[in-house]
Amino acid sequence: MIDWTKISTVLLDMDGTLLDLHFDNYFWQEYVPDRYAEKHGISLARAKEELSPRFEQTYGKLQWYCLDFWARELDLDIMAMKHEVTHLISFRPYADAFLQNIKDHGKQVIMITNAHRDSLSLKLERLPMAHYFDKLISSHDYGYPKEDQSFWRALEDDIALDKEHALFIDDNIGILDSAKTYGIAELLAIRHPDSQKGPWETGSYNAVEDFRELFISS
Repeated sequence: MIDWTKISTVLLDMDGTLLDLHFDNYFWQEYVPDRYAEKHGISLARAKEELSPRFEQTYGKLQWYCLDFWARELDLDIMAMKHEVTHLISFRPYADAFLQNIKDHGKQVIMITNAHRDSLSLKLERLPMAHYFDKLISSHDYGYPKEDQSFWRALEDDIALDKEHALFIDDNIGILDSAKTYGIAELLAIRHPDSQKGPWETGSYNAVEDFRELFISS
């Protein structure tokens, strides 16, 4: 799938790419509405009706990924709630083995995630994986989400990115489109970001079914 002789840097998303998106989908689609309903004395269905447009208004913007923003907006202790369901945080199949494989073969490995730094820290506590990476970058560090071209310009300045010899893997088609516009050479989508749901539509992008497909042979 990839000509590894042409790749020096591997850029990896976290949620839905390395980690099972079930944690995040369950948290935002079920757990937060349930606690919001409890707080306001309304039904779960009513809570979802109220929250849906608020989520849609910020989707793809930095606020959508900002835990501080949602804690203020919803008057809920979002981080405490995340801690309550950390048992759902898990690697996607063979993701950690893939990380070890590309590290062993001398690739520069960079995590680029839209996740808030607090969310990133929580997941690193649950699944120690920082040692696989040369750098861990949250879009909040730059002030722009990956959907924005300004993110990619900041990234290139930050790590001296050679985009013509870079591979980027993400489960979000809009973000892959943004990376393509910026000129990242190799792009891959994820077929099953959420283990509890069916395959996602990946458009024109080749998609990873199993990370073992990408292992670099010795």
